[in-house]
Amino acid sequence: MANVYFDHNSTTTIRPEVLSAMLPFMQSQHGNPTSRHVFGRNARDAVEAARAQVAKAVGVQASQVVFTSGGTEANNFAVHGITAGSARNGFDKGQILTSAVEHPCVSKPALALQAHGWVAKSIPVDESCRVKIDALEALLHVSSSLVSVMLANNETGAMQDIAQIVTLARTQKVAVHTDAVQALGKMDVDFNALGVQAMTISSHKIGGPQGAGALVLDKRVDIEPLLYGGGQERGLRSGTENVAAIVGFGAACELAISGLQSYREKTAALQAKLDADLRAMGANIFAADANRLPNTTFFAFPHIEGETLVTALDKAGFAVASGSACSSNSGEPSHVLLAMGVTEDLARGAVRVSFGSNNTAQEVDGFLITLQQEVARLKQYSAIAA
Repeated sequence: MANVYFDHNSTTTIRPEVLSAMLPFMQSQHGNPTSRHVFGRNARDAVEAARAQVAKAVGVQASQVVFTSGGTEANNFAVHGITAGSARNGFDKGQILTSAVEHPCVSKPALALQAHGWVAKSIPVDESCRVKIDALEALLHVSSSLVSVMLANNETGAMQDIAQIVTLARTQKVAVHTDAVQALGKMDVDFNALGVQAMTISSHKIGGPQGAGALVLDKRVDIEPLLYGGGQERGLRSGTENVAAIVGFGAACELAISGLQSYREKTAALQAKLDADLRAMGANIFAADANRLPNTTFFAFPHIEGETLVTALDKAGFAVASGSACSSNSGEPSHVLLAMGVTEDLARGAVRVSFGSNNTAQEVDGFLITLQQEVARLKQYSAIAA
């Protein structure tokens, strides 16, 4: 069997239709979108067409979409921009509340702002990776500037009840941002139904290119730019637009939404098969009781090192992850699992499988056979070492 890719939460391959849409803007349509000549006008038209495609995917107007270089920039933009907007309007520099399982590109900007007078606080989660609503309610009794909670966790796949969080924050007139990077294309994502003031999405998680993302904004939110310069993106994100990547992002959004139901049905069937066999093998499946993304399973075997198992599976032809791709080089156990109350020893054994639309039941069968063999081998080594 050829190498099998089970790491779609890290990144996805560009879909052929997306590449076809991008190629003209990489080969011949090379105008700057701010230029007045025909090349520039063609580029501007392409960017605006893509903006409309992205907006439609999340149920907003095109004017609410601000293009960025990806999810990391969009999350930094949300945290820095909304708090700066709040301060500009005379509000106290209160708390920035982020869930304990946020991606570092949300939690680290919040921590960095403590040097400028804000207070970063972490909202605890339960053993199923869900925000503890009573804890959030208690935290909101202190003046706060922003609440940021991801819509679906990139490691466990657990979904949060963002609408409930928004209802709670609204009573204290606190803005809510959600990182929906992992959710888009895997579940229904409706900006207005969620009720948030800002939402982050990204291209390369849905079959689009790397280097394109967006921050979707409520028209009433007051936000300061993260990047200043030429005034692109209505003055909210300066810098010459990455036209080809934006065009690809738009095409990927259109394809992801049109194929959403099929994607969910197919990956959910693979997930159910994988989970059942993992349980039979004695694995711990994290956030198993939560509503999860249909493509994501995060698991561990007691006394088996996750990095060792990931390496063994890779050599056997299966690409999986030991957690978030952005944190995989740290050598530390998953902060998500530790926040859920998982022991350090078990957390170090974590392995994530994340399916894509092209994965098959036959690939899962092959993976389970290989996994069983590698786990048995590693347990034998552990027994000898003991």
